[in-house]
Amino acid sequence: MLILQQSSASDEASAGSGSSWHPVPDCPAQEKCGNISIPYPGLGLGNHHMVSSAKNRFTAIGCSTVAYIYGRDKNGSNGQVDQFTSLCGSFCFDEGSIEGGPECSSRGCCQVPISTNLRRFSLGFDNYNTTKEVLNFSSRSYAFVVEKDQFKFKSSYAKADNFMEELARGIPIILEWIAGNETCEEAALEESYACVANNSECVYVKEAPGYRCNCTQGYEGNPYLKDGCRVVNTADINECNATRFPNSCKGICSNTDGSYDCKCPLGTHSDDPKNKECVPQVKLVIGICISIIFLIICISTLLIKIQRMKLEKEKQRFYDQNGGHILYQKIISGQVNTVEIFTEEVLKNATNNFDSSKKLGAGGHGIVYKGILRDNNVVAVKRSNFLHVTDAEEFVQEIIMLSQINHRNMVRLIGCCLEVEVPILVYEFISNGTLFHLIHGGSSSHVRRPVSLNLRLRIAQESAEALEYLHLSTNRPIIHGDVKSLNILLDDSYTVKVTDFGASRWLPKEAVQLMTMVQGTLGYLDPEYLQERRRATFGVVLLELITGKTAIYRHDGDDKSLAASFLRAMEEERVENILDTSLTGASMEELPLLQEVAKLGSMCLSTRGEERPSMAEVAHRLKAVRVAGRDLLVSSEYETMEVFVDSSEAPPSGNLSSAVFWTPDMQSLQVETLR
Repeated sequence: MLILQQSSASDEASAGSGSSWHPVPDCPAQEKCGNISIPYPGLGLGNHHMVSSAKNRFTAIGCSTVAYIYGRDKNGSNGQVDQFTSLCGSFCFDEGSIEGGPECSSRGCCQVPISTNLRRFSLGFDNYNTTKEVLNFSSRSYAFVVEKDQFKFKSSYAKADNFMEELARGIPIILEWIAGNETCEEAALEESYACVANNSECVYVKEAPGYRCNCTQGYEGNPYLKDGCRVVNTADINECNATRFPNSCKGICSNTDGSYDCKCPLGTHSDDPKNKECVPQVKLVIGICISIIFLIICISTLLIKIQRMKLEKEKQRFYDQNGGHILYQKIISGQVNTVEIFTEEVLKNATNNFDSSKKLGAGGHGIVYKGILRDNNVVAVKRSNFLHVTDAEEFVQEIIMLSQINHRNMVRLIGCCLEVEVPILVYEFISNGTLFHLIHGGSSSHVRRPVSLNLRLRIAQESAEALEYLHLSTNRPIIHGDVKSLNILLDDSYTVKVTDFGASRWLPKEAVQLMTMVQGTLGYLDPEYLQERRRATFGVVLLELITGKTAIYRHDGDDKSLAASFLRAMEEERVENILDTSLTGASMEELPLLQEVAKLGSMCLSTRGEERPSMAEVAHRLKAVRVAGRDLLVSSEYETMEVFVDSSEAPPSGNLSSAVFWTPDMQSLQVETLR
């Protein structure tokens, strides 16, 4: 207890000082208790006790009193000593103006807060002129520090001279104790950190300032001893049990021995997750989302790049396998200027990614699409179903030779794409459909109309001349293995363009007649092939031209072979019955021409190879028929040269699959049924 008293008998302020402390229970009043140093006495610089600024007040009593408290405190952060002074004044002019009560009103009593971190202080009075009238009822003044909730002012304290006797038991004061002057973060880094017990925690004391140690929730004891904190109850309570403790945690609860932890989920935060809801951290969430999106973009980009590299590697493998490097070297060296190498991307763009609306036709050998190149050149793009390249060098030579074919009745090879598994071939585009559709119609855009005998004979002659060219005029003979009306294209002036060499093959010069592979369409196959594996025949095309029937046609509900029916009619001398009805009304002068063509067709259908004429002989005899009947045919021709098909409205349908060439060591058979 420390009380400063000022008496009216003297102008001097006399100050007395004292201190009060209480030893720990069962410990003697000395500096040691076992092995623990106990810092007695309690107040002073460098001591761990201090006056609580929150729970104490500086108090002055009297009617002409001005008291002050002067103190020094040690700054915990830099160790310097700070000074402070607080004044408290109490005045009253007569006895009746003194007001008693639980709080001081500055009439006989005043109270003011004190500074924090107060370890040492002094009290004093300021000289103040006091009137004689005041001294008559209040001759003394008092100043002291007291616990604010434990002192109640009475008016008699300012009047009587026995204040000290009334408070003989002492005035209560609250002292704060701290383990150190540092913050918890600073103290934890020092060797003198006091919270040494397991399951202990540091508590920052704002009033001191400094820190103390407590046992964590669920533990009790002395946190300043190594094993000082013990479990309150050996049976641990699960505070995370939502049924028993529904409001114990607003975040993620983790039960611990004697306590529990409560943390907010990732991306959220709360000042007190045990009592306050966790709210999203907008910046963190945005950052995580951006990071995830960026990661996805990076992974996707990497996967796309890997896939592209894989595709490019595969394209290069096909390119080399199909002889692309060999062909390219020949082109840049100037040895070849008749063939162009296309990339798959260029052909995809030309055909709108091989769209079905661009399809011109399909057959056993592949599908043909109409394509428009970047220079607006219209082409036919053939995607073959199969093509096995066993010798890249020989395959390239065949492509070069085919591109050099220069005949008015042959479809010209423009180029190829070799970076795919099955090479794609590019041909010139023929716009006016096929011979099949000219003769038989067969679609909304191909309506069957009368075709003059002169036009039929010209088409037959030009087709034969084209096949003759393949057989005799190239460096290596080519045998067209699938001669049929669908593979004979017509341009706008009905000039023949023979195409679809899917069943063709090269022959050694010394073995022109040797055939080891035949592919064709049922109804067009050479009769000898069915017995001895020989070639398909041009004779069926001649029969179509003069009969108007398809190679396999319906009659009395059954499928009939045109070749077989025609040969039977020839044997029975009733060939006129099988001719095209639009030609049976021809004049008597035209009939010998039809009979000559019929005879030539029957020769081409002979099962004995030596009896069949060569293509050169067929072309020569057809030309002779045309020359012999030229005047007659011209005079009897009516307007059949109109455009039967408006090619701008729809592409010709049917089998227009373009040329595929085969090396001598390939053997296969492909039969296509035609209705």
